[in-house]
Amino acid sequence: MVRLLFSAFFVLVFGVAAIAQERSYLGNARLFSNDTLGDGQDRWRTGSLASSYVWGPDWTGELPSRFGQLLELRISGQVISPEALVTPNPLDRPYAGALSAGIHAHFATQQADISAGVDFVVTGPVTQLDELQSVIHDVLNVAEPSSAVTSTQIGNGLHPTLVLEAGRDLTFSENVNFRPFVEGRAGIETLARIGADLTFGQLGQGEFSARDNVTGHRYRIIRQPWTGFSFVLGADVAHVSDSEFLPSSSGVTLEQSRTRLRAGVNWQNQRGASVFYGITRLSEEFEGQPESQLLGSVQFNLKF
Repeated sequence: MVRLLFSAFFVLVFGVAAIAQERSYLGNARLFSNDTLGDGQDRWRTGSLASSYVWGPDWTGELPSRFGQLLELRISGQVISPEALVTPNPLDRPYAGALSAGIHAHFATQQADISAGVDFVVTGPVTQLDELQSVIHDVLNVAEPSSAVTSTQIGNGLHPTLVLEAGRDLTFSENVNFRPFVEGRAGIETLARIGADLTFGQLGQGEFSARDNVTGHRYRIIRQPWTGFSFVLGADVAHVSDSEFLPSSSGVTLEQSRTRLRAGVNWQNQRGASVFYGITRLSEEFEGQPESQLLGSVQFNLKF
C-alpha cells in the first residue's frame, strides 16, 4: 500500500512540475459540500471538498483546441457514512473516507468541450478522515463516529479512476445558456451519466469551470468581470455498474440508477468578489436507503 501511494505521489509531482514549466498558472477554486447545509442531517454523502488548480495558455474565453494545452490539477476529499454514527444499522452502507488527486486535460473540438483525466483515489483509515471528522464533531459538540462505525469502514486501497466528460454550450441569448453533457467513470466507481445544466445570467459565460463529482455543480475557476447574479439549474441520471464504496462484502446492494437534481445562485461584485450557494438532491444509492438526501454547496472568492 505504501509503495502504491508513493508511486501515485511521484507521478503527480512529476506531472505538476511539467505543467508549471510549460504553462502559465491561471487560477484555482474550491467547492465545499455538506448535508448540514442542505437537509441538516449527518449521513451518507455527508461532506466533501473539491479543489482545482489550472495551468495553460492565456485565457481567451474558450478552451484551446489541442489536447494537453490546458491542464487541471484536481484534489478532493469526501466522507461517506451510515445514517447512525454511533450505533449503525447493519443494513446501512459502510463508512468510507476517500482522498484523491489527479490531472485532467480540457480542450475543445468542433463538436464538444472535452475533459479527460485520471484520479488516484485513496480509501481507508490511511486517509485519517475518520479522525478528522471526530475532531470536527467534538468541536461542534455533536456525535462522533463510533468504533463500531469506523472499524468496518472501507479498507485501505488505491483506486486509479479514469474520467471522461463531453459537453457543449448552447447559447439561446446573452443571458440564457444550456449545456448538455455525457460523462463516463471507471475505477472507484464505474458509471455512465447523461445530464444538462441551464444558466440564467452572464456569470459563467466565457469562463472555465470544473464539475464537482459528488453534486454535479460546476464551480467557477477562471472568471470574467461580470457583476450581479446568475441562477443555475441542473439534472443528470447515471447507470452505475460498480462501486468500491458499496462492495458486495458489505451486505448492501447498490442501486444501479442514480439521479441528481440541483439548483444554485452565483453573485459577483465589481471588485471580483463572488459567492455561490447551491443545493443538490441525491437519489438513493443502495437498496434499503430509506430516502434521498439534500446537500448544500458553497464557494467563496473574497477580495478586500
